[in-house]
Amino acid sequence: MNKNERRYTLPIILVTSLFFLWGLAYGLLDVLNKHFQEALNITKQRSTLLQGAYFGAYFLIALPAGLFMQRGGYRKGIIAGLFLYALGAVLFYPAAQNASFSFFLLALFILASGLTFLETAANPYVTVLGKPETSEFRLNLSQSFNGVGAFIGPIIGGALFFGKQSSKGELGSVKLVYLAIAALVVLVAVLFISTKMPEVKEEELITDRKGHSGKTLFQHTHFVWAVVTQFFYVAAQVGIAALFINYCTEKKLGITNERAAYLLSGSLLLFTIGRFVGTAVMKKVAANKLLAVYSVINVFLCAGVIWLNGMISVYALMAIFFFESIMFPTIFALGVKNLGVYTKKGASFIIMSIVGGALMPYVMGWLAQTMSTSFSYVIPLVCFVIVFLFGIIGYKSDAGYGNEVRQGYAAGEHAPLKPLVGGSP
Repeated sequence: MNKNERRYTLPIILVTSLFFLWGLAYGLLDVLNKHFQEALNITKQRSTLLQGAYFGAYFLIALPAGLFMQRGGYRKGIIAGLFLYALGAVLFYPAAQNASFSFFLLALFILASGLTFLETAANPYVTVLGKPETSEFRLNLSQSFNGVGAFIGPIIGGALFFGKQSSKGELGSVKLVYLAIAALVVLVAVLFISTKMPEVKEEELITDRKGHSGKTLFQHTHFVWAVVTQFFYVAAQVGIAALFINYCTEKKLGITNERAAYLLSGSLLLFTIGRFVGTAVMKKVAANKLLAVYSVINVFLCAGVIWLNGMISVYALMAIFFFESIMFPTIFALGVKNLGVYTKKGASFIIMSIVGGALMPYVMGWLAQTMSTSFSYVIPLVCFVIVFLFGIIGYKSDAGYGNEVRQGYAAGEHAPLKPLVGGSP
């Protein structure tokens, strides 16, 4: 381990903790869908507005978050994000007091705005702190802890929202859960305030500045592919989880809401395991190839979810989580690869594309009501076809300096790394 790598060890550990925090928020989101259908007497389609508020924040806040961090740096952006996260969590208390779905949407939007700051900072930060050829590996490893948080969320939600001690229309448990999350997030914010974080400036990545020769960001075709693919991937991931509990309880297999929440948690455990397994496999298999193989498998699993009956259809739905596990970080890392001074701006656009998670679940909710919940999974099936195309064609970087950078690292020549904050044109 060289001097630069030792210098960045603690910051990477701290930033990786953020992946856990937004995984926890996401894991609870899909349980809230079903809980609010009953506690607030709303339809399946209206409950997917939770996903609309959550992922809509990513679309609206990603670019402002990127601009904020260009001027203030990663540390200030992370701290701002943590306090927005905590504020949104605290607002769940008055929302529950008033039993107001609209108030919940506002609280969730503010919470997700904080998460947007965290994701806009953490994802590119991890990709640049090390050799470029291993950026997908590092991001998948950090994202694995996102899976841990997502796995724990439904366990908490299943026990407190649907457990025996909870009545059908009761929102008191929602207040307690989100106040506890707010306290944890504030604690992490204090830790960041008291820790010195190194800053990396894009203009100091000298090797990356050699290859643009007047090229604009959107002339990097692999980046454009990544933005489009991430839109459809997140649409698939969010839609699959949003209607998971409805799918299980409607298959006439005697599955209760509580048991379905635990099955969702088990699925997210598979997701977490898939992240660690996929990260290890990437040491031997190219990231784009693994992405393509996993997306083909998920196309067939989605077909099983649509047309199969019995528990095998539920198991097919759960298996999707394992094979989608590597997709977000792999698409992200391949998309920002070799962007050089455009990395921060490129990261913001890829985070914006998460808006797919706000739009497609609503379409799935409409299909679930007009056709069936099973048939609504045709949407993620199509989305995984697009991920496959990115894995075999769209990922290819046309940046002229890519080989130069890799050869420099192979020869032991490391450019000075300091976070990707300033310098984006």
